[in-house]
Amino acid sequence: MPNQTSDYIIRATAANHQIRAFAITSKELVEHARQIHHTTPVATAALGRLLTGGAMMGSMMKGDSDLLTITMRGDGPINGVTVTANSSAQVKGFVGNPNITLPLNYAGKLDVGAAIGYGTMTVSKDLGLKEPYHSELPLTTSEVAEDLTYYFAKSEQVPSAVALGVLIDKDFTVKQAGGFLIQLMPFTEESVIAALEKKIETIPSVTTLLEKGNTPEQILEQIIGEFSIEITDRIIPSYFCNCSKERVSKALISIGKKELHAMIQEGNPIEINCHFCNTNYVFTPAELQELIKYI
Repeated sequence: MPNQTSDYIIRATAANHQIRAFAITSKELVEHARQIHHTTPVATAALGRLLTGGAMMGSMMKGDSDLLTITMRGDGPINGVTVTANSSAQVKGFVGNPNITLPLNYAGKLDVGAAIGYGTMTVSKDLGLKEPYHSELPLTTSEVAEDLTYYFAKSEQVPSAVALGVLIDKDFTVKQAGGFLIQLMPFTEESVIAALEKKIETIPSVTTLLEKGNTPEQILEQIIGEFSIEITDRIIPSYFCNCSKERVSKALISIGKKELHAMIQEGNPIEINCHFCNTNYVFTPAELQELIKYI
């Protein structure tokens, strides 16, 4: 993974802890994902938005081993977008169809909504309890940010504003990527809510702000600066996949002797691809035979 010199998340509070806020710049992270998956611009935008949102949401979790998985599965040609994140804001993800091309939407933007289509968003949190927390909701606009906003309101009962953006350059590389997440605590005063809603309505898009050279700190300053911001943390997000040949071996063992014997009898090496980092793992018939000993 290349050094992520320009990517970081700012965590902050404002208005005497009535507001919780996050802002992120994620250009390197999203570009790394684009290079791994060879995504077209609209697929880069869809995956990049969810990776960006996932990194902020991951950083909200407390435990070192906590894991978040977000899947947007609709009837659009991208065939689903999946992202996982941990509490260190390490994220990974993939799209079902990285080669998708679509016309621009009515506003002349990449049509992420049409790419994903109508369907459901599933959010799972493994917090080390007996059962993972699991929430499934209908997709709203399928533009990602609005869907995450809806998730927070419906599943966590936390009024939130989520904005995410990925700007693609002429050579299809990622020019800008980032976002912000603003949340209101239950005791937030009505005057604060009204002022914040007005501010969010007038704020330019995330990519416009980033193109003008704004940092995550400056983005939050523009949104909640009047409420006395206190920055509480700075986190470096990264694209990270923990797959290995050993982990893939365990998955092969889990399919059972009968299936492994069938693979061995075919006499050819088998190749298994990791969806998240596009790494291929090759197992020879002799290696498969060795795995049977562990069943």
